[in-house]
Amino acid sequence: MTDERLFALQRRERLMDELRRHGSLRVRDVARNLEVSELTVRRDIAALAARGLLTRVHGGATLPTDLDAVPARRPRPASTPFTIGMVVPSLDYYWPQIVSGARSAAVALGVQIQLRGSSYDQAEDRRQISRLIAAQQVQGLLLAPNLEGEGLDEMIDWIGDLPVPAILVERQIQRWTPTPRQLGWVRSDHALGMEMAVRHLHEHGHRRIGLVLSKGSPTSAHLAQGWHKACAELGLPDGFVVRESVALDVPGHREIIRSVLDRSRTSRITALIVHSDPDAMSVAQYLTEQGLTIPGDMAMVSYDDEVAHLAEPAMTAIRPPKSRVGRMAVEMMVSRLREGRRHPAQRVLVLPELVLRNSSVRTATGV
Repeated sequence: MTDERLFALQRRERLMDELRRHGSLRVRDVARNLEVSELTVRRDIAALAARGLLTRVHGGATLPTDLDAVPARRPRPASTPFTIGMVVPSLDYYWPQIVSGARSAAVALGVQIQLRGSSYDQAEDRRQISRLIAAQQVQGLLLAPNLEGEGLDEMIDWIGDLPVPAILVERQIQRWTPTPRQLGWVRSDHALGMEMAVRHLHEHGHRRIGLVLSKGSPTSAHLAQGWHKACAELGLPDGFVVRESVALDVPGHREIIRSVLDRSRTSRITALIVHSDPDAMSVAQYLTEQGLTIPGDMAMVSYDDEVAHLAEPAMTAIRPPKSRVGRMAVEMMVSRLREGRRHPAQRVLVLPELVLRNSSVRTATGV
């Protein structure tokens, strides 16, 4: 066996180990970790897909079927008549990976996905859901409606009265609802993800850590919950929480960032956790313009890991298990459709991952 052949086998074993641990992978991440080109990784994925060991998706790969094991070969399941409607609030940030995971599971289970894009608006959510129902083409719904502000109870009642079962995706409702059947959901455990970020910075000597949340984001409440819990357990001051959007496309973003950093200096903050990636990158850019270094003058962790790797320096991030959430939502719905009312409603939290890069820990050279 040639060295080249041996190296290919080793790479593919590493690639499959990554899939078994996380359920999905991205080409650029694997290429960086293995120090090979993205083209090499794509060829490895193509070779493994030809053997039925994984499913190719845009930008990466997922497990071909169940979440716990990868069989050497498994015949494709017989097609079922199920078509599942899916309504998500965005098709260009965060949600594409969830949709990709859902589609991968749908292919493996022999069902169809009817996708609709909405917005963070309850009226638009209702329009898109109603269109799927009116077409009489779906037997179940995966929904990520706006559950913030006024109209929450009416929205939950409306979903509970739909003629087909619904599962919430990246959304959570109170423990009990006055619906004919308790609603199920699957989402990332954002609170635990925030705890991971706080503890990571604490382990590296930071005792005054600031938190910047995206104003109006459904994720913010969960992140704040994890923040307060971690600070309480570690004995850290937890008074510095700012709910603002500071991305480049937000009017007056520089003034907002300046205010955040002024408060940071007053509170002697040495590290910031910022949701989401665009906001974190805006803060990092402003710090650099002011002659400050990352992580020397300010350590940073981003939350979402959509584009955090593009920051300068590359941003340490908490990565929600987006593809896995999509896969599990489809699997839960298929089980519900097959078993009917015998299938109990499920409410599932999936753990995020801490992805270490250069923005939170000083290197040996002090960069």
